[in-house]
Amino acid sequence: MKKIYKYRIEVTDDQNIEMPVGAKILTVQTQNGVPCIWAMVDPNAEKERVHIRVHGTGHTIQDSDRLEYIGTFQMYGGSLVFHTFKVY
Repeated sequence: MKKIYKYRIEVTDDQNIEMPVGAKILTVQTQNGVPCIWAMVDPNAEKERVHIRVHGTGHTIQDSDRLEYIGTFQMYGGSLVFHTFKVY
């Protein structure tokens, strides 16, 4: 049986988060000022490390062919905008 889980992420270029194998990432947004990814998961599945990358608007992206877009989130009333990707 699948469930939707929330995973907090950092505003940093590269990070890994533990998710169940086969997790389907649904969106990235902020909740109470904290960026989070929501994913539909099988909580009983084995865990794997998922490589996440966050880029600010205007930042250089070196290997865009390895990235799958997740979504965009804003912080500080929209003064900072970040774009989130899963790395393959």
